[in-house]
Amino acid sequence: MKVSHKKFETDAIRTQSERTQFSEHSVPLYLTSGFVFDDAEDMRASFAEEKQRDLYSRYSNPNVNEFVDKVCAMEGAEAGFAFASGMAAVFSTFATLLDAGDHVVSCSSVFGATHGLFTKYFPKWNIECSYFGINDVEAIEDLIQPNTKFIYAETPTNPGVDVLDMEALSAICKKHDLLLVIDNCFATPYLQNPIKFGADLVIHSATKLMDGQGRVLGGVTVGKADLIREIYLFSRLTGPAMSPFNAWVLSKSLETLAIRVDKHCENALKLAEFLEAHPKVTWVKYPFLKSHPKYAIAKKQMRLGGNIVAFEVEGGLDGGRAFLNAVKMCSLSANLGDTRTIVTHPASTTHAKVEADVKAAAGITDGMVRCSLGLEHIDDIIADIEQALS
Repeated sequence: MKVSHKKFETDAIRTQSERTQFSEHSVPLYLTSGFVFDDAEDMRASFAEEKQRDLYSRYSNPNVNEFVDKVCAMEGAEAGFAFASGMAAVFSTFATLLDAGDHVVSCSSVFGATHGLFTKYFPKWNIECSYFGINDVEAIEDLIQPNTKFIYAETPTNPGVDVLDMEALSAICKKHDLLLVIDNCFATPYLQNPIKFGADLVIHSATKLMDGQGRVLGGVTVGKADLIREIYLFSRLTGPAMSPFNAWVLSKSLETLAIRVDKHCENALKLAEFLEAHPKVTWVKYPFLKSHPKYAIAKKQMRLGGNIVAFEVEGGLDGGRAFLNAVKMCSLSANLGDTRTIVTHPASTTHAKVEADVKAAAGITDGMVRCSLGLEHIDDIIADIEQALS
C-alpha cells in the first residue's frame, strides 16, 4: 500500500490496498477469517513475522489494513490498529498500557462509558484514576503520582464541547515522562491532528463522523509504532478486531470525510449563532463561537469547529426532556456524526448514572442538550429547533 503524503483529500481517496489480478478500481471486500500458505516453511516464516502478510483476520485483514493506513496518513501516525468499536479501542489501549497498581490522570469531562471504566472496572484491578477539571489544567501536576502512566483527554470533550490545550498537556507529560493519549473523535483527523501537538496515541470512535451515516461500529488507535506494537499483541490475543466488512465501509467513508465535515461544521456554526441569540437558551458552547471560553485554543488546534453544539434550555431536567419531546425532524439518539441531525439530553441518558459532582465538573447541567448537526438544509434544522424551544 502506498501513502503519497499529498493533500488530505487525495490521501483519503488514493490510499488503497494493492489491486488483485482482476484489476478492480474499487477495493474488493475480503470476507475471510483466515489466509492460506504455500507450504510449511511459508507458514512458519509468516507466523515468525519474518514475512509481512495477513495470517488471520483477528490479527489483520486487507480491508482493515487499508482503513488503518488511511487514518495513519491523515493523523501523521507511524502505525495503528482498528477495533470493533470506539470503546474497544479505548479499553484495549488502556489495558495495554496499564498494569495493576498503575494510575491515570484524566480530564473529568469524558464519555460516560470511559468514566465507567475508570470508576467501576479499573479499581478492581487496582488501577486508579484522578480527574482534573476542564479549567484546572494547572492542577494536573499535583495529581501526578510515581505510578502515573499517562494523561488522557478528549478535545473537544463529550458532551460539553470544551477544548483543552494539547501543547500544555504535552509539556506536562514531557516534564514527568508520561504518555499523552487523546480521544480525537469529535474533531476527526480532518479538523485536528493531536500528534502535531505532542500526543503519543490518538483514539477515534470511527462509528461517528468517520462513518458519517450511522451504519457501522468501529474504533481505531494510531500513534507511535512501539506503542501500537504492544496494543496489537494485546488485541490479537483478546480479539477486539474490526470486521472486514465494517473496515470496507469505513474506508470508503473516509474518501468523503473532508467534504462532509466541511458542511457539518458550516451547519453547526449557523445553529450555534442562532441559539446564542435565542431568549430561551441559557448558554451555548461551540468551539468556533467567539464566546467559547477556549476559542483561541480551538482556533490554534482545529481547522473548523466540528459538528457538535451544546446548549442549555430553561427548566432543568424537565426542560431538557420537554425539548426532546417537542422536536419533529431531528432524531433522538445516543449516536452522533450522522448525516441526520441528532439531539441528546445527556443528564437523563448517556450520563444519567454519572455522579452529580462529576457531571458538574464536566459542565453537564440538567438542561443541557447535545446537538450533532447533520447534513440537512440548515433552514430546516433551525426551524425544528426553534419550534421545539417555543
